[in-house]
Amino acid sequence: MSTLSLRLPDSLHEEVKSLVKTDGTSINQFIASAVAEKMSALLTEKYLEKRAKVGNTKEFLEAMSKIPDVGPVKQDKL
Repeated sequence: MSTLSLRLPDSLHEEVKSLVKTDGTSINQFIASAVAEKMSALLTEKYLEKRAKVGNTKEFLEAMSKIPDVGPVKQDKL
């Protein structure tokens, strides 16, 4: 495991301390989770952009045209 020195503005540090008390985690766990969430978002975006480059619009539209045009079932309506 690596050690990382991190500088946070006092206001952000105080807010994180407050949040981890209610969350029942440590500041370390909170920041590691936040970093993991951000990484996941960025890597997902990168993956989707890569997939989009090799996608075929014509094939996509052909596949979508096979889906029946029906509304949502009763349980799915808001």
